[in-house]
Amino acid sequence: MKQSFPVQKTDAEWKKELTPEQYRVLREAGTERPFTGIYTDNDKPGVYRCAACGAELFTSESKFHSGCGWPSFDAAAKAGTVVLRSDNSIGMTRTEVVCASCGGHLGHLFDDGPTATGMRYCINSAALEFKEK
Repeated sequence: MKQSFPVQKTDAEWKKELTPEQYRVLREAGTERPFTGIYTDNDKPGVYRCAACGAELFTSESKFHSGCGWPSFDAAAKAGTVVLRSDNSIGMTRTEVVCASCGGHLGHLFDDGPTATGMRYCINSAALEFKEK
């Protein structure tokens, strides 16, 4: 059963609004190459929003450098902003992170984070838009 999200658009609408890379990541569950994303080393204070629908997802306060090649966060901006679901797409079980507003693929969650939460949200830069404070 396919999950329903508040923001619903056709594939044609998403393709018109997103860059080809954003569409590949957000709508086709793609992954950008490690260390190529524009937010991997961003240390500025601000908010990270979904590049597809603008929903607030993460804040700079939860961002840390994990060395994995993608922006990493130890928590979502607030409860209910992301949805976690099982992903068995590459022959191993991982936890996929999607936007709770539009269902866009953001990345994956791992339980090896260095902070008190123990979480590492490994998120594609292409799935995000940063709004500096």
